[in-house]
Formats: sequence, structure tokens, C-alpha cells
Amino acid sequence: MKRIKLEIAYDGTNYCGWQLQPGLPTIEAELNKALRNLLGEEIIVIGASRTDSGVHAKGNVAVFDTESRIPAEKICPALNVRLPEDIRVQSSIEVPENFHPRKVASRKTYEYRILNRKVALPTERLYTHFIYYDLDIQAMQKAASYLIGEHDFKSFCSVKTQVKETVRTIYQLEVSKQGDLIVIAVTGGGFLYNMVRIIAGTLIEVGRGAIAPEKVKEILKGCDRELAGPTAPPQGLFLMHIEYDKEYI
Repeated sequence: MKRIKLEIAYDGTNYCGWQLQPGLPTIEAELNKALRNLLGEEIIVIGASRTDSGVHAKGNVAVFDTESRIPAEKICPALNVRLPEDIRVQSSIEVPENFHPRKVASRKTYEYRILNRKVALPTERLYTHFIYYDLDIQAMQKAASYLIGEHDFKSFCSVKTQVKETVRTIYQLEVSKQGDLIVIAVTGGGFLYNMVRIIAGTLIEVGRGAIAPEKVKEILKGCDRELAGPTAPPQGLFLMHIEYDKEYI
């Protein structure tokens, strides 16, 4: 038995998220089906991030166990010819049998992309959140700075979450603009359910002047979801990459 680690990119538009859901199209279901077809074994992958419906990824991670003698690096191209064109495995390597993508230390980087112009671009509608009114980038950057570090992010977590511990660490949070595109890039050790989209929604509220940048400190301290901004739509969110310490892989 050996454990294989996959790095996966996908367009989440046509899927009901990562996680298996009976009767619904998901990224995990497509991977399991392609692996069963390739290896002739009953395979269930273990994913690092269970992205929501409509969310995209350039570097999600999953592992699976197999008895196959196919070299690990050959699994990537063999899988891609069996997957839909909106899912592509970027790499496949063998890792220690005890490597679990959600239980070892990692740094995840997400980007939330906003198309900020007067008229929408149809070609960007599935990959950005369109906002026609001007956003104050400097105010958003100032508000973002208060979220860096270790905090209780209960205010930035969906009320549907089942976790009891809501303290998380954000290592980096940047807001940048190039042309019509605003990118909120955040790196952290782990994220709560809808946390990045709620951060994005709150920073958008700051950008339009509905929330003062300094108020973000009060929102954090309040530990109340009602204090933060709305959950931004899923199509603007990309899981960019997940970094693991080399000692784990």
C-alpha cells in the first residue's frame, strides 16, 4: 500500500463544491470515479480543503491509498485523460502513509477577486465578483491590517459551522488593485467555514464607506457574526496553493 498526494486545479462553476453529495456533481466524486477507472480499486480521496459550490482552485490537495504499481508521477497524466476538462491534476507524488492533508501544519493561500468597473464583463462573470461603485483601496488595506495575526475569528465565521475553536492565525492579508481588478490575498494556517468570503464581504463594506477601517478591531472583539459584513459570492474565490513543511512530505 502506498499513499499518493495530488495537487488539483479546477473551475468550480459546474460543481456543488468539493465534498461528496449524493446525486450532485462534486470535485471529489469526479476524482474518485477517475481513480477507480484508472486503478481498478475502490478509491475515496481525502481532500485538504472542502471548497464550496462555485469556488475555484489552482492548488487544492488530496491524497489516496492504492495497491497499484503505477509510478506515482505517472498517475497525473493518466488521470487527466479521464477527468472532465474543468478539473486537472497538476502533480502526483508518493508521500508517507501517515500524511493527512488536513491534520498536518500548512499554510493556505486564497485570493478573492473583484471586478471593479462601471459595466460588467461577461467573460469575467464566473471568476470575479462584479462591483460597479468605486472602492477605497487604502481604507480596505488599513482594515485588512487589523486582521493579521492570531485572533478569535468567530465574527468572520458562518453560523452553520460545527467547530468549537474559532481562533485562527492570518500570516498575510493584502489588498491590491491593477486596472479594474481588485485582489484580496490571504494566507493563514487554517480557515473557518466561509471565513475568507466574510472577510472579503467586510472589506468591501469598508471600501464603499459603510464600515470604518478601525471598526474591524471592534468586529473581531465582538465575536458576533452579525457585526461583520455579508458573505461575498463564491465565484470570486480561488484556493491558490497549500504549503506543507517538508518534514511532512
